[in-house]
Parts: sequence; C-alpha cells; structure tokens
Amino acid sequence: MAKRALITGITGQDGSYLAELLLDEGYEVIGVMRRSSTTNIERISHIQDRLTLVLGDLMDEVSLINVLRDHRPSEVYNLAAQSFVQASWSQPVLTGEATALGVTRLLDAIRIVDPEIRFYQASSSEMFGRVRAVPQNEETPFYPRSPYGVAKVYGHWITVNYRESYDLHASSGILFNHESPRRGLEFVTRKVTNGAARIKLGLDTEVRLGNLEAHRDWGYAADYVRAMWMMLQRDTPDDFVIATGQSHSVRELCEVAFSAVGLSYEEHVVIDPTYLRRAEVDLLVGDASKAQRELGWTCDVDFYGLIEMMVAADLASLAQLGR
Repeated sequence: MAKRALITGITGQDGSYLAELLLDEGYEVIGVMRRSSTTNIERISHIQDRLTLVLGDLMDEVSLINVLRDHRPSEVYNLAAQSFVQASWSQPVLTGEATALGVTRLLDAIRIVDPEIRFYQASSSEMFGRVRAVPQNEETPFYPRSPYGVAKVYGHWITVNYRESYDLHASSGILFNHESPRRGLEFVTRKVTNGAARIKLGLDTEVRLGNLEAHRDWGYAADYVRAMWMMLQRDTPDDFVIATGQSHSVRELCEVAFSAVGLSYEEHVVIDPTYLRRAEVDLLVGDASKAQRELGWTCDVDFYGLIEMMVAADLASLAQLGR
C-alpha cells in the first residue's frame, strides 16, 4: 500500500515541489487548501489530477481533525503560513494566528487522531533575525525582527514542546531563503528576476527596491523540500538548519540577474524607502553541516545557477504571454 502524505500550503512554492517529490517516491498526496475567493492552483496544475485536494484551515482545528480522520496520512508537512515578512507588519495578529497558533492546532489534531503520524514544521531563518552568531546553526539563539519571525519562533518551540511532551515524531527544518521560478512576485529574488526580464523585453524601465546591502543565504526550493522528506524518514525526530552556507547581497542578486539579460542593474534599479524594513535582518547565512552529516543532504543548485534559471523562466513565460 502506498504511503500517504498530507501537505498544508500545497499551492505554494514549497508545497508544489514537495508534492512532485512525494509523487515520484510513490506516495498518495493529499493537499489541504483554504476556502478562498481567489484560490490559485497554478503551481500544482500540472499534477492536479494526481493529487487529492481537500478543504481545511489552520485557523480551524475541527477541520484539521476531520481531514486527518478522513485521509489517515502517515506523514504531515506543515508548509502553510502567512509567509511574507513585509505583510506581517500590516497583519500581525493574522500572522500570529496562522503562522504560530496554526501549528499548535495541527499538532493537537495529530495528537488526538493519530500520534504515530510523522510531522514536519517549516521553521525559518527569520527566527535568527538580529543574528547572535555567524553562521547560524541549530544552537544559535533566536532574535526575530518581525511579527513573522516571532510567529515562526512560536511554531518552532511548540513543535519541540509537543515532541517532548507527547513523544510525537515532530521535526523542524530551519530553512534559509529558498527560491525558484515558482516564487511569488512579492519576494525580492523574483521581483528582481522578473523585473530584469520585463526590462529586457521593453515592458518596464525600472525595478524599485529597498536595502541593497542586506545579505541572504539563497538556495533552490526543490533542493530544500528534499531535506524535509529526509527528516521524516529518520527513526528519531530532530531539528535541522537547511542552507547553502553562502551569503549574497541584494546588490549581487541584481548584478547576476541583469547581466543574465545583458543589462547593467545600475541603470534600472531605483532605491525606494517604502521597501525598507522597519527592523532589518542584516546577515543571514546558515551552517547546514548537521543536515549534511546526519541526513546526507546536499544542495545541487548554487546561487548563480538559481538566479539564471529564474531569469530564463521569467523571460520564457513573458514571451509566451506576449504571443
């Protein structure tokens, strides 16, 4: 009998890559979606007929209990969240409800329905915030700098708490920034790659950005979802930092993206104060040596390959729209 996995946030970037991976591994995949007026299933449309999509909401524990009872997964991957840092300032309570308390509701539903379910929590490098050490590993103290980061810290610790209190197989992946052609346009990497492609095709003349000196550790989402799956195949649950160990500035991101289309970023990037964070996270760079050692995980796509892949994908999709 095929293993069965349940993914919250299946319509997002990570959910779509994880669904592909699990299907390739022979799983039945159940995707939980919120009822909303504008459900966007574009990222999973190519595999939709191989998925079971059900309604459920991290705000509503009863819906989660019902989904678990109806579908009896052996693995649950919690990727759903209010996941945009900037929006967490304008919607701090909503961010707390979904990104923090939503984790508790799902863990509690697992505890009630079937404590044998293996659980993955999507933790975030934003928990490190104003970093206490460089690079950051599993022992680095958290100092979140946004309502999103604070909510993720709660989600992380409640996962540890349920693991230790109820003996659940619950693991957290502390994932550093990971991108792909499926990244939302509001995120800086995609904003830059899409902007470079649009300018190259004569559709735009500028990209407006905030702090070009912010540094991030950017990897490829398809590499990172493989780490999620690996965590749940272990006998013992644990927490792992997933990162490339390389840090790059937003300025370098602009250089690579614009040179991929033969342009100079200096002529097109405009600094706009409205995009500056209230509390900046300066230098995020992860140490994934524990994941490499204990999971055998490696990242296959480097920063330059990733940004060039994203620019090429944006050029291709814009050209197709033009036709």
